Amino acid sequence: MTSRPAGRPAACPTHVAVTGASGGLGAAFARHYAAPGVRLLLIARDARRLDAIAADCAARGADVATLSCDVRNARSLQAALLAHDAAHPVDLVVANAGMEASVGPDGAPEPLDTVLAQIETNLSGALASVVPLLPAMQARRRGAVILVSSLAALEPLADQPAYCASKAGLLAWGEAARPWLRRFGIQVTVACPGFIATGMSSHYEGWRPLEWSAEKAARHIAEAAARGRGRVDFPWPLVALIGLGKLAPRPLREAVRDLLFRLSVH
Repeated sequence: MTSRPAGRPAACPTHVAVTGASGGLGAAFARHYAAPGVRLLLIARDARRLDAIAADCAARGADVATLSCDVRNARSLQAALLAHDAAHPVDLVVANAGMEASVGPDGAPEPLDTVLAQIETNLSGALASVVPLLPAMQARRRGAVILVSSLAALEPLADQPAYCASKAGLLAWGEAARPWLRRFGIQVTVACPGFIATGMSSHYEGWRPLEWSAEKAARHIAEAAARGRGRVDFPWPLVALIGLGKLAPRPLREAVRDLLFRLSVH
């Protein structure tokens, strides 16, 4: 009998926790992992929408528990995660919950509350979803983490400074934590997707090239994590464009970026 390499997750996790699971990419992750023999912990703020996703996942054969919680409420989230993990050891946590906003259409700065909400959700909330589970994963010498960052972490957009900062912070944490956690058999996968069609899409104004469906993105990320990938950036044409842009002088890169990728969230 052969053992899998340290830090490489099992292809079919049986105890999965997903944040931001009431819609969009989070709901797509929940449906992707829902299957007989799998226990899901679905976390989101909207209890009504969360229950609908839970029912869908249960119909696919999964054993589903839900937690109506804002990931910014770190202490409550930690207590709930620890209680759940004690009864049902989590072998994969998907830190997906997120929010985004933009500067005003006239260039007005984002309100401070909006800036802090993005950082507290996208960065602090993501880490509050993961860190409480790490000691038990370390003790078990197995586990996996998926962090949903963004291509905006690689090429920040002038219209979304707080969002880009929060996603860049999450990417940095994941890159730093990967070699540390690998020693304990824990795999860290950081996903940097481009534009994804979600329920929030109606709030966007701007060009959204090569947009993927939430289902396609969730499947792509989950399959990369199952193969033990540490990073998954997509779609490749935008990734390549960002890489080429790094070779151009900064003023030229910024001018082209700001001309093509002006985005407003209302």
